[in-house]
Amino acid sequence: MANHQATKKDVRQASKRRDSNRYYGKTTRNAIRDLKALKGKDAVEAFPDVVSKIDKLVKRGVIHKNKASNLKSKLSKVVKAA
Repeated sequence: MANHQATKKDVRQASKRRDSNRYYGKTTRNAIRDLKALKGKDAVEAFPDVVSKIDKLVKRGVIHKNKASNLKSKLSKVVKAA
């Protein structure tokens, strides 16, 4: 465990960031799973919300922008096929 005050604070901050990143990542993964399960017009209507969540993960630094691009591309193919 850390002995310096600043290091202890950094451990606390990292823990909060990790919890936050885990929450947003899991929420987005669930949204992607739900979108893949939808069919037809429902999928088209839900698509912008899921893309928005993916973009927010990039903005927060949880995932890389190229991974986000790949996810959005794959999802758009799923939505077009539905």
